[in-house]
Amino acid sequence: MKSTNEYLIPFIGLKIGKHQFDFQINKKFFEEFGFDEFESCNLKVNVAFEKKATMLEIGFKHKGAVNVTCDVSGEQFDMPVKGAIKLVVQFGDAFNNDNEELLILPVGEHQLDLKQYIYEMIALSIPLKRVHPGIKDGTLKTEALEILKLNSIKEKEEIKKEEEIDPRWDKLKQLLTDK
Repeated sequence: MKSTNEYLIPFIGLKIGKHQFDFQINKKFFEEFGFDEFESCNLKVNVAFEKKATMLEIGFKHKGAVNVTCDVSGEQFDMPVKGAIKLVVQFGDAFNNDNEELLILPVGEHQLDLKQYIYEMIALSIPLKRVHPGIKDGTLKTEALEILKLNSIKEKEEIKKEEEIDPRWDKLKQLLTDK
């Protein structure tokens, strides 16, 4: 995966203090990672970057919508997503990103690529089960939902029939209790 300059922050040239960076994320961003969980997206990412004398503190926030397929009905819909993560960057002898909240960069490093962190933050904020809001509030009417409802009604009727006990069994049970 190639790195684009859009997400590179050259922190060596920044003054000590707080800085803001905003990014607009679309489907093309995710195609570079091979991520195809949704049809389209419109997300805004805000990065609060605080440079201190010996370290960097970075706060990522995102908000927007991704167009996904409903797991129940198969209908497309825009699912709102939002999330936030924090990252502390310190300087040491070697690169180390084993901890998800702490990044250690070599002392001579002068820039930071935020692309991977933005990707992970957004990808992890998308729920595994995607249900159309019309299903939750009952306003979505599709053929698939009607079939699911009919199947559910049939299953309930079958369970009710199974629960009706043959009166001959009651007489046999009575023999056990009459002893």
